[in-house]
Amino acid sequence: MSQEPGAHHHETELARELSLFDTINIVIGTIIGSGIFLVPSEIARAVHTPGWMLGVWVIGGVLTLLGALSLAELGAAMPEAGGIYTFISRAFGRLWGFLCGWMLFTVATSGSIATLGAAFPIYLGAFVPLNPVTTKIAGVLAIAALTWINIVGVKNGARVGNVLTALKVGGLVVMVAAIFALPGPTKEAAAASAAAAPPLPAGAVPMAAVGVALVAVLWAYEGWHDVSFAAGELRDPQKNFPRAAIGGVAIVIALYLLANVAYLMVLTPAEIAATDKPALLAMTRVTGEWGGKILTAAILCSMLGAMNALILAGPRAYYQMAKDGLFFDRVKRVHPKWRTPVEALVFQGLWATFLVLFIGGFSQLFTYVIFGGWIFYALAVLSVMALRRKEPSLHRPFRVPGYPIVPIVFALTALAIVLNTLKETPREATYGLAFIALGIPVYYIQIAWRKRRA
Repeated sequence: MSQEPGAHHHETELARELSLFDTINIVIGTIIGSGIFLVPSEIARAVHTPGWMLGVWVIGGVLTLLGALSLAELGAAMPEAGGIYTFISRAFGRLWGFLCGWMLFTVATSGSIATLGAAFPIYLGAFVPLNPVTTKIAGVLAIAALTWINIVGVKNGARVGNVLTALKVGGLVVMVAAIFALPGPTKEAAAASAAAAPPLPAGAVPMAAVGVALVAVLWAYEGWHDVSFAAGELRDPQKNFPRAAIGGVAIVIALYLLANVAYLMVLTPAEIAATDKPALLAMTRVTGEWGGKILTAAILCSMLGAMNALILAGPRAYYQMAKDGLFFDRVKRVHPKWRTPVEALVFQGLWATFLVLFIGGFSQLFTYVIFGGWIFYALAVLSVMALRRKEPSLHRPFRVPGYPIVPIVFALTALAIVLNTLKETPREATYGLAFIALGIPVYYIQIAWRKRRA
């Protein structure tokens, strides 16, 4: 797949083929996956009151929007393929940039793909009988199929993403509308169902529990930053990147809040905590089995859509790392016909497959992702401040409103989330920290190896 000596330079570069519509769909498609349909039960078990169950979604949404505002400034000023890896490298140096890219590869992006691969069979089982072995196989096959689609052209991946995003958003809207519009169960039936659910703890909700719930919420919002990796393939990125990043996140926040209000209209917190499929339970409560089947199909589209968007976006960071001499040289190769980073896509798919097979289930994987990811999301947002000092003459078509309060609040909150995760779920946090720390010797070893080759 190496470039022929006489080939034109543009054939070795990524093509700017993504429109504003494509880009907004990448933002929405990457964020809305399994979280809104699965993690409300994790949240109910942690905070157990309707007020806090909605409150943590508001906190997570506001925090995500603060991050998107910050990345909008950086993405418009530096519309390159590397996204947050590029921002951190320019702000804090090559080592921190490498560790960010290493974290994306080993933890955040590949881990998010793996988490969706683990979640996908939970709902696929409604249509196809699965055992523990075929559950793993289903997740791996979904990763392999979407990786191939994105190998044969970024526009192919975008088209598939647009269709899946339309189906998933449509399904979410139909679910919310059905719960709001259709009559729910009778008071007697609702009381009987509520009584059957195991009771939740009474009393005040401790702040540590709010932190645990917030990790689950942030998994549902995970992917808000991934559009930055595809900035090198956006048309008119100085205008379209901020519009897509901010607009896409705002749409998702609205949909998530409506969905959670809908759940609480027909289910008690105890019922939500007692099921691993709260969205399906809420839908069947008002529509019966037919509505549940429709929603299940929409949820499967949602998971596949998020997986597709992650698979599309993530390799652009590894590609840029390889171009900068910080990753395997093969990863910077672009296919001369498809104009995609084929080997970066393959490496990512193989590692995500490993995580599906050997690391753990849904909740273990999303905790692992959030802990590792938010360390570097904080650094990426702080890059706004560092680069304003370091590169004051850099053209900034968009500037963060509320600077410097917005990036500071985001970074401090991210630090609190990371510390609370380390305290409350040390096993998954340690996995994430270990993979990130492994990047330090890898960085110095490959630097020494390149010097010896030279």
